[in-house]
Amino acid sequence: MLQVKPEHLDEYVRRHEAVWPEMLEALSATGWGNYSIFLREDGLLVGYLETEDFAKALAGMAETGVNERWQREMAPFFDLDGAAPDASMAPLREIFHLA
Repeated sequence: MLQVKPEHLDEYVRRHEAVWPEMLEALSATGWGNYSIFLREDGLLVGYLETEDFAKALAGMAETGVNERWQREMAPFFDLDGAAPDASMAPLREIFHLA
């Protein structure tokens, strides 16, 4: 979860309407599946992904040049104290699921 700065909401959405093809390829190649990002009107951002090994998926992306460029492009949209946006990602434990 992250908080998008209010003044950047529209631009953040626009950027995700045209994610770079090489970024999409890198995500798939490093094990990111069924990946969604949800944005509430107040800027609360929630990301969801499925992967067999979360640490491996993060590490794989960290090794790509495209991820470094994407994170640098996205950083101004958030208050991160100098950290990359993906540095705040942490897995959540599922405690309920209705199929």
